[in-house]
Amino acid sequence: MQLRQRLQEERERLRQELAQVRSATQKDGAGGEIGGKSSKSDEAAVATELEKNLALEKSLLQRLVEIDHALEKFIRGNYGLCDACGHPIEEARLEFLPQANLCIGCKSRQEKDGRGRWLRK
Repeated sequence: MQLRQRLQEERERLRQELAQVRSATQKDGAGGEIGGKSSKSDEAAVATELEKNLALEKSLLQRLVEIDHALEKFIRGNYGLCDACGHPIEEARLEFLPQANLCIGCKSRQEKDGRGRWLRK
């Protein structure tokens, strides 16, 4: 399967999952009462579930941004090139993670920096 097609299919899957999470988040945020009464443990359970859903939503949105960025690079004709140094991203890396936007070297430097910023060579 082509990388572009894999990215498009993953984008659609993530959009569907995001819609489900948002629906559950809305239900959890609006609900929480049982028979008009709510205990502290019920409220805590609802708050915990809401927090988990919001964290999942944030993660899904980040993955969608990465995939959309990769698809934009296909359109611009620079897919497979590192956003930081401009060198080609390793083919095995793209096969494993089609939305990768950094080569191994730049990704390693970014992680070592610890702040998510690129360290230029």
